[in-house]
Amino acid sequence: MRIELIKRPQHSVLFSALSPFIAFALTVIFGAILFALLGRNPVTAMYIYFVSPLTQVWQIHELAVKAAPLILIAVGLAVCYRSNNWNIGAEGQLTMGAIAGSILPVLVPEYQGVFLLPLMLIMGMLGGALYAAIPALLKVRFNTNEILSSLMLVYVAQLFLDWVVRGPWRDPQGYNFPQTIQFSDAATLPELFPESGRASWDFVFAIVAALIVWFLMAKTLKGFEVKVIGQSPRAGRFAGFSTGRMVLFAFLVSGALAGLAGISEVSATINQLQPVISPGYGFTAIIVAFLGRLNPIGIIAAGLVLALSYLGGEAAQAAIGISDKTARVFQGMLLFFVLASDTLIYYRIRLVTGRKTAGKATGEAALEHS
Repeated sequence: MRIELIKRPQHSVLFSALSPFIAFALTVIFGAILFALLGRNPVTAMYIYFVSPLTQVWQIHELAVKAAPLILIAVGLAVCYRSNNWNIGAEGQLTMGAIAGSILPVLVPEYQGVFLLPLMLIMGMLGGALYAAIPALLKVRFNTNEILSSLMLVYVAQLFLDWVVRGPWRDPQGYNFPQTIQFSDAATLPELFPESGRASWDFVFAIVAALIVWFLMAKTLKGFEVKVIGQSPRAGRFAGFSTGRMVLFAFLVSGALAGLAGISEVSATINQLQPVISPGYGFTAIIVAFLGRLNPIGIIAAGLVLALSYLGGEAAQAAIGISDKTARVFQGMLLFFVLASDTLIYYRIRLVTGRKTAGKATGEAALEHS
């Protein structure tokens, strides 16, 4: 007996809707097996992962804190991926956005005007967008592979951040720790409901960005252009759409949102630059984008699910003593099953038994002799 994949004549609408749920169910099943093999109670582990982080109001705030950068970045990546541009370097664009947005509070700390925070956010978006323009221009001008160039630029950005906080931007009063000065209150993104938790306005930015991009993709000519070029570049050229301008547009939008996520994370959560400012939001957002079916509304739900897995992973490390590597494996399983379940959209599975195989072979042999 063997398993065959039979290509469908057209993609399945049913499995397009069901595949994220199938992926989530498979992740839970195989995650339970993983925890059982590690000697932990699978039911307890799943409760800690998916239920325990939602039982207190402050934990809901933490969920929003984790979900905001994931949603912001994933919404931008959805524009890239739907236009057939594979931006893998959102982590680097987040980092450069954080650095660019921190210029004013670090280098001009005496400025405390009302425009300080808006300027920081704008500069963060510009920093991310300009950094994303590098792989876009390389692709348009030299036809380089944007997957490799954008990914390699992640490490350039991280090393640049490390040099900045250990060198010219190091806090002279920071006891030689590699960090900048603390941001002032005027440079701190305010909390939404400070009496109950620390969720800040970056979650609102994420929801608004998702709604704007949804409107762009569903209701405007630019969104139609993105989809046409993404599905058939040749048809896009016949329609008069420029592939080069689309590459730049998609990368600039994606980089700007990643940069906004970076400066929002630094301003609202960390409150200063450090050698590490992200636990890998730029890479996890790729999972969020695909788990949300590259739909901005779906990405909101997917971002909350992945944020829940982050919180659950941290809680599981403390409660049942698993390592952070195990928590990352659990998140990796989710991406694997998302991609695997997508196969069901374009293929159907057929089990071929030995009898059927032998009969088919006999039939084919008879046809050859006839």
